[in-house]
Amino acid sequence: MTRGTSFGEDWTMTPVDRFGVALSGRALHRHAAFEGKRIGDFGCGYHATFTRSVLARVQHATLIDVSLDDELHRNAKVTVIEGSLVDALPEVPSASLDVVMCMSVLEHLWAPDLALAEFHRILAPGGVALLGVPTWFGKRWLELSAFRLNLSPPAEMDDHKNYYDPRDLWPMLVRAGFLPSHITCRRFKFGLGTFAACRTAPASATDPATDSGVPA
Repeated sequence: MTRGTSFGEDWTMTPVDRFGVALSGRALHRHAAFEGKRIGDFGCGYHATFTRSVLARVQHATLIDVSLDDELHRNAKVTVIEGSLVDALPEVPSASLDVVMCMSVLEHLWAPDLALAEFHRILAPGGVALLGVPTWFGKRWLELSAFRLNLSPPAEMDDHKNYYDPRDLWPMLVRAGFLPSHITCRRFKFGLGTFAACRTAPASATDPATDSGVPA
């Protein structure tokens, strides 16, 4: 079943949601510079909260989600593509973006490998894909928050298709085309999530190795 609304479209984020978004934002800033970059925020949520926070600094932003705020449609620095992620990604030109972000989205997809391969295609030489997904350890606490404590939207948890420890995500990134020497993949959010930074080789140089290890 294809979801009909974007994250944050039909409810107000709870303190738990806002804390998770803040932790994701810290990880994004730690692994990428946004000044003057062409960025893509895929599965960005209805309000595209993170992209709005850096929009004044970037060259251009491409946003994909099921639906997006009308104000984003009217912004000259933003290209909006509405629809399911796997169907919409082919509309983004190859080698056109410097930074690709996809946070808390892959766990909602039946075909995450297709999305990862598209991220690799879309990145310009020297670009970076920044990905965040919940771990199996995080599954327990996310479901507690949603189903027992009512601190998160239950529909979001019911839409999850999978969870990813670093050992699960790392080989998927290699199959998508990223070199092991250009992949950093480790736990974050106190072990509740896995974060990956995957770089493409520069056009005229070879990047130094970043992190080819796979944490337990």
